[in-house]
Amino acid sequence: MKNYFAVLILAFTMGLVTESHAQKFSDLDKSPADIVYYRTDRKTPPIAKVIYSRPQKKGRPVFGTLVPFDKVWRTGANEATEITFFKDVVFGDAEVAAGTYSLYTIPGTKEWTIILNSDTDVWGAYEYKEANDVARTKVAVSSGEEDLEAFSISFEPNEKGADLYLGWSTTRVKIPVSPK
Repeated sequence: MKNYFAVLILAFTMGLVTESHAQKFSDLDKSPADIVYYRTDRKTPPIAKVIYSRPQKKGRPVFGTLVPFDKVWRTGANEATEITFFKDVVFGDAEVAAGTYSLYTIPGTKEWTIILNSDTDVWGAYEYKEANDVARTKVAVSSGEEDLEAFSISFEPNEKGADLYLGWSTTRVKIPVSPK
């Protein structure tokens, strides 16, 4: 009888040990996260950082269909895209204090409204509140030669600072960003 209880206790203990080490990890995200920095050189701190998720086209038409025109978009996938300015900047035509903001857009056929909003750590644009907008600027839409499969964001230097580019499929928009 003693052996029966010892075996039972041993089996129960082994089950607990096995369970405690069996971690459950999520699968790979279908829209992977990415980060892009705006810096003048590698020796100085960055001026801005953008954290966003990169949805894929997968043969679908993008703007006007997958991403509707004239509606607020999270500017990527999953959580709302966030941009951090490490110093005060001029974003488009708006002066913006250093800080972290959600980056929303309202895509249109000829121009986009680019929005910086004080709500951060939010999922998508489902709870977007216009009252919390910090800055809005309008920019023209252009076309790129390359057909981008994944939504992409980059910074390119210009004479006053940098241009923040948003691109997906053949659609491109650029927002000038310059330190104050």
